[in-house]
Amino acid sequence: MDEPTYFSTRLTDDPRRAAVWVHVARYLRPWVRADGSVLDLAAGRGELTAALDANRRVAIDLHPGLAELVPEDVEAVVGDATDLSLFADAEFDTVTASNFIEHLDHAESDRCFTEVLRVLRPGGHLILIQPNFALAPRAYFDDYTHRTIHTDVSLADRLGAAGFDMARI
Repeated sequence: MDEPTYFSTRLTDDPRRAAVWVHVARYLRPWVRADGSVLDLAAGRGELTAALDANRRVAIDLHPGLAELVPEDVEAVVGDATDLSLFADAEFDTVTASNFIEHLDHAESDRCFTEVLRVLRPGGHLILIQPNFALAPRAYFDDYTHRTIHTDVSLADRLGAAGFDMARI
């Protein structure tokens, strides 16, 4: 995949999208500690990261211009969101990812889940927001970079197999 082309066509600036993330972040408040730390995987333009209420917010993405896209109070890390070796064990209270896991093959998502378990504090939360193939099979592959199919059931099974306990699906 040619990342710069993908970013320029799929991650264009759209103020309506940022407004949606404000509402999503409100819904996620029970699982995000305001006095805690959040790591947002494959953060894109950082709209979800910016909307979350947390003491420390970190966005990681391959986008080379990430630092220019996120607010100054969000730490921007340009890098592979499946390789979290830059971060310490138990460094984050919450890890989020929106529309990311379907872009990975199984080996990559397994590596990502292992890393997330490592960087999450005990009792921390992984929050995944994903397209559900069962609900929108015709549109699922409209993004040519989708590599794996997930439903609410299959993704929950994969996460359980990876060592996560489900709090809410």
